[in-house]
Amino acid sequence: MARRRRSAIDNRDVLEVDWPLFGELSRALALKVARSYDPEIVVGIATAGVVPGAVVAAILGREFHSIAISRRMHSTHVRETPAILSAAPPEVRDRRVLLVDQTCDTGDTLRLAVAAIVNAGAVDVRTAVQFRTGPYEPDFAALETESLIILPWDREMLVDGELVPRPDY
Repeated sequence: MARRRRSAIDNRDVLEVDWPLFGELSRALALKVARSYDPEIVVGIATAGVVPGAVVAAILGREFHSIAISRRMHSTHVRETPAILSAAPPEVRDRRVLLVDQTCDTGDTLRLAVAAIVNAGAVDVRTAVQFRTGPYEPDFAALETESLIILPWDREMLVDGELVPRPDY
């Protein structure tokens, strides 16, 4: 089940995703991909795209790898230009690749990751996200929304050995 509320930061709706919804969206995304694309390898964009990427890879029965791209948020809540932090996995060479991220808005991160995967020798790269939140159109999206997404693993953090709600959410 998902919970909705308004963001105090930018007055957008907030969609709080729970684990069952996350699982269903991963399943829906894998089914969309399987209907029209047969990737040989799945690459998740770290950090947020690793969890859905690994789940989609498991559902499709495909090998999984990751690529790290920075997407830090400034204190003004403006994202900086993404940058590659780790090389594309060499296993993509001469293979069809599904590149997975959690959300996609402007497409800056996906475009950068696609370029890295192509430069590493992939023969075909398609993109998939659980949430399309802006103008960029990935090849596959489980859900399109303008809401701010709060994922199950982002709601709480460990403080002195106890799970507590994250103060920034």
